[in-house]
Amino acid sequence: MPGGDTGGWFVLFLAAIIPVMHLQGSDESLFAVPNLEDGPARPVLQSSQVLPQIGTYTLAKPGGGLCIKATLGVQYMVTLKKKRWYYNLDPSEVLSSGYCHKEAAVLSLTRRNDAAGLQFHFKKVKRQTFPVVRVSALISERNTFYVTKLTASVSPRPLCPGCANKTYSGWVEHASLFAASFGGSFRCRSANVLHTSSEMSLLLVSLQVQAFGVPAGRYGEGVECLADFNRRVLPVVFGAVVMGLLLMAVLTFLLVRDRRGYERL
Repeated sequence: MPGGDTGGWFVLFLAAIIPVMHLQGSDESLFAVPNLEDGPARPVLQSSQVLPQIGTYTLAKPGGGLCIKATLGVQYMVTLKKKRWYYNLDPSEVLSSGYCHKEAAVLSLTRRNDAAGLQFHFKKVKRQTFPVVRVSALISERNTFYVTKLTASVSPRPLCPGCANKTYSGWVEHASLFAASFGGSFRCRSANVLHTSSEMSLLLVSLQVQAFGVPAGRYGEGVECLADFNRRVLPVVFGAVVMGLLLMAVLTFLLVRDRRGYERL
């Protein structure tokens, strides 16, 4: 009977497919179920150093427009029992916040769950002169901004099972850290290592920052850091010195040769 055969095959098909559907629905490997007992995800310290990713972070003014723009890569370097461990801040996990007043501003970069953070405290002053290396001369503009304090903290996952959680924190205070003229930016392609405490240091790479106004969201004229200046100028100076020494050696050789020729006559 054709109709009966068809119905029998259909029943057999359902009997085969239903257990498969049940197994797929109960397979926990297909779903990322968080373990709530582990608490918030913490940064994982690494034993080897890899340069951090570069991120760009902004803070808007209350009335509109950008107050602060910062581009940099951040690496936390934690020292435990004379061994150094590393954690790179992932730009995709960072939230930027803070405030922007007339002469003071703060840019706060915070990892989700507050497991890591970095805060820049900016100040704007008038009629100040800072000995910052620039392509032209010293900064002597009427308005100047700089970072007065930089604070950092990281709460990594313990390195051993059963070890207690610990937060590493510290800060750097400076009279004119990352200083630049108002309307311009501070730029440092070289790596900056800042010692915030006896147990933690910060590595900042590809840093560029501008505060108290970023017209059209674009960085203004950049003030280069001393490390970039040396890296750009020292090879030129070294090359000039080498060429000068070679020229002196050639002239000395020619003079000695000519003198020997006169003595033979």
